[in-house]
Amino acid sequence: MSVSRNLLITLLSSAFLWLLPAACSEKSPDPEPQPEALKLKAADLSFLPEIEDAGIVFYNHTGQEEDMLTTLKNAGMNTVRIRLWHTPAGGRSGYGEVKAFAEKVRNKGLKVWLTVHYSDTWADPGHQQTPEAWQNLDLAALTDSVYRYTAGIINGIKPDYIQIGNEINAGMLWPTGKYTNLVNLKALLASGVKAVRDHDKNCKIMLHIAGPDQAEWLFSNLQSIDYDITAVSYYPFWHGKDLTTLGPALKNLNTRFLKPVVIAETAYPFTLGWNDWTNNIIGSNDQIHPDYPASEAGQLAFMKEISRISFSANGLAGFCYWGAEWVAFKGPQASNGSSWENMALYDFSNKALPAIEAFGTDQ
Repeated sequence: MSVSRNLLITLLSSAFLWLLPAACSEKSPDPEPQPEALKLKAADLSFLPEIEDAGIVFYNHTGQEEDMLTTLKNAGMNTVRIRLWHTPAGGRSGYGEVKAFAEKVRNKGLKVWLTVHYSDTWADPGHQQTPEAWQNLDLAALTDSVYRYTAGIINGIKPDYIQIGNEINAGMLWPTGKYTNLVNLKALLASGVKAVRDHDKNCKIMLHIAGPDQAEWLFSNLQSIDYDITAVSYYPFWHGKDLTTLGPALKNLNTRFLKPVVIAETAYPFTLGWNDWTNNIIGSNDQIHPDYPASEAGQLAFMKEISRISFSANGLAGFCYWGAEWVAFKGPQASNGSSWENMALYDFSNKALPAIEAFGTDQ
């Protein structure tokens, strides 16, 4: 009897131990999958449809003919930034061209980032011209126009990311939305944001300012706006040549406003030479960083440092190279060609430059 009792106890103990892992696993379900960390490695290629229409052929780093989207994607680019103008003269950067280009980008497996200027032409800190179609509207009508226009963009183009305005340091849709009319500006921004939220819960909204120095001041006054990503332009020739302060400035924006921060625009020359008769924006050594010469190696080193900085801390989420495609596509004697051909990511023979390697790094 004693032996049987001991045997029974042993068997029951073994059964309990065998069942224990299963019971514990039922009490500890797998953790919820976490969303993928935002890592933007982008290029603004807004001129590309016009350049391709001109018959320009591009080459990869080995000298083989290859379309630009393929070359840059293979280098590590994951997103294409495209500007959108309301009713531009000639149609370039208008809705039809941008929609077709966005579909081409998406078919390549790349994400679409729209920068909506809310203007018929360039919008930046010194220019925020209201579209001709919206001239002389009062605030209520202008706010409604912003909502309907933005909703149409979201429904028709379906971007992954959208900027409500471009470099809005001094506001947008002047004079109504000047920064000095902060209540009006916030109403216009909120209307654009609402249009996005109402029509696509997944599209991420950016607010964009030129230069990190003014960013904290501006965004501190826009905290009532429901945006997702802080976007900042950084060019050393306009925003300061001390790269050691750039990372801390961006991290401060993330810490202060609790949103991912991206460098929305940057670029650097690979030469100070010219490839057409259009005046270049950057053409002298005093405009560039002393540690990075205007050479292919200098451009690569600068962009690798920008990439490192843009992922150097939690909350810093990437960068976008502006004017990567803007070669001298109108011919060597054009006086209305490219003012940026020495800062493109393609040389004067339209061959990809070493700087595209920066898309393949994130630290």
